[in-house]
Amino acid sequence: MSGYDVVGIASNGDEAIKMYKEFTEKPDIIILDYRMPIKNGIDALKEILQIDKESKVIFASADRSIKQEVYSCGALGFLDKPFSQQKLVNTVNKCLNMEDVKS
Repeated sequence: MSGYDVVGIASNGDEAIKMYKEFTEKPDIIILDYRMPIKNGIDALKEILQIDKESKVIFASADRSIKQEVYSCGALGFLDKPFSQQKLVNTVNKCLNMEDVKS
């Protein structure tokens, strides 16, 4: 996918945290959804950043009402669903380059 490798896919927030903890080499970018079973994306975001405050997290959600909360919790980007592959790649590139992607 545009030169990036997907190193894991979690089906819920708890699984995402567990996978993140088990990675010996942390992923460059984490993409979280808001509505996930067991643990929502905001709670998963907070836990991941407690583990490593340098983690780069992008949020993807159709619920725009959480956008500011997500940014205040530490996400670097927000993708409004639905989004194109090009929008995803552009947001990932900006976050990897630490550009301001908040809009």
